[in-house]
Amino acid sequence: MDYRVVCTEFSVDMDIGPDIQDITDRLSEIVRESGVGQGLLAVSIIGSTGSVTTIEYEPGVIQDLKNAIERLAPPDMEYMHELAWHDGNGHSHVQAALLGPSVSLQIRSRRLCLGTWQQVVVINHDNTGRKRRIAVTITGKTGE
Repeated sequence: MDYRVVCTEFSVDMDIGPDIQDITDRLSEIVRESGVGQGLLAVSIIGSTGSVTTIEYEPGVIQDLKNAIERLAPPDMEYMHELAWHDGNGHSHVQAALLGPSVSLQIRSRRLCLGTWQQVVVINHDNTGRKRRIAVTITGKTGE
């Protein structure tokens, strides 16, 4: 077995936030192609108004998460960010900071270690739709 580091990137077209999209299949494909059997996958969204987390990707819980995000940092509150930039997205930065830009996941037997109802999602919190860059780094031993 060899030790391998694989770095790659892909993009996801996203709507106005909070928009939540499942990237589990794409990450699983990257793991399979990497040849890493045992290791770690780190996934990050590039930018200060996006986040990455895991959740059951089911319409009800996705709506619950959107509602919770908007309760934590409502778009209609006053944010000091607006004094500097006047772009209406102060809430986007706060929401993204609360959830975080990345997650790390175990790889075992060339598969992501996820629960039956657990998917990896990216979230656009911004007040505009945008193409989000997703960075992936895999480290570990090749083989099974």
